[in-house]
Amino acid sequence: MFSRFSTAVVRPPARNFANGLTTVALGVPDVDLALTQHAAYCGALVRNGCTLVELLPDDRYPDSTFVEDTALVLPDRGAILTRPGAQSRAGEVHAMHDALIPFFLNAEHIVAPGTLDAGDVCEVGARAFIGVSHRTNSEGARQLSAWFARHDVSATTIDIRGIDGILHLKSGVTALDEHRLIVIDALYDHPAFRTFDRVCSPRGEEYAANCVRVNDVIFVAHGYPQTHRLLLALRYRLEVLDMSEFAKMDGGLSCLSLRF
Repeated sequence: MFSRFSTAVVRPPARNFANGLTTVALGVPDVDLALTQHAAYCGALVRNGCTLVELLPDDRYPDSTFVEDTALVLPDRGAILTRPGAQSRAGEVHAMHDALIPFFLNAEHIVAPGTLDAGDVCEVGARAFIGVSHRTNSEGARQLSAWFARHDVSATTIDIRGIDGILHLKSGVTALDEHRLIVIDALYDHPAFRTFDRVCSPRGEEYAANCVRVNDVIFVAHGYPQTHRLLLALRYRLEVLDMSEFAKMDGGLSCLSLRF
């Protein structure tokens, strides 16, 4: 059974959001528009059954709106705080730790020399895929795999460092349900995914592969009509959300909340 969520941790962009890290050249984000888009995203979470835990913006960390990277949660089982691969993001974990304590008193931690961004982790029921990337190293993936094993989740590591155009694993693959993934073309034939039904994100719409299943709907980025048609044909209900300003900073739909 695919996880159902009742809580989502979110954090609005700071005023210096445009000073964050990015690997793409899509222009400088409009912070006011990003705040409007973030508010719409939060509204969609609430509309689909989530109570929000809202962290305050923090100008010390321009990337801190991307809260998903700082922790990973298995609902009703446990949580682990990450150790982000970009040094400028290390301090973001403290606020997430404080947010999770009321729910997960004994949250664990990824420790040095491991690094891990949770955007590199795609969970599908009792299975998980961990991307070794330019942010998540092999030691971080090993520590997370061991943590998953203690919670009866089997983990597979996938090296994505040679795949152009994706920062994190979930930039290129996300779970639509317990049996089906949406993947970019470069990952479609990866052996790790062959037991799943796969939807290939159309060429030119690779960004839309970062969908988010929130209870009975799929959050999908605005502006990708071929992807929308594919998902509608498979009888998924869609929440279409504008992500233009977050895309400029390597951010996707999954990055903006930690759901459990």
